[in-house]
Amino acid sequence: MSEDDGVVERIKKRPLPEFNDTDSGIFEGILEDGFLNVALNDSNQFGPHAMIILLGVVASVTGLILLLGMKFI
Repeated sequence: MSEDDGVVERIKKRPLPEFNDTDSGIFEGILEDGFLNVALNDSNQFGPHAMIILLGVVASVTGLILLLGMKFI
């Protein structure tokens, strides 16, 4: 008796997105497909790297806004 007899998936898996493997370096790979496309849509293997860069940018902008808000308001 196999393990998957009668097992029905409750949550259907979505189809995998299109993925473009690139041989260039990290910065060229991110810029090749567009920064936001790589970070948000994971269009090539540098998606996690681009997401970390995006996280740093958003955190820096948020920190700057909070700092300016505390200094001038």
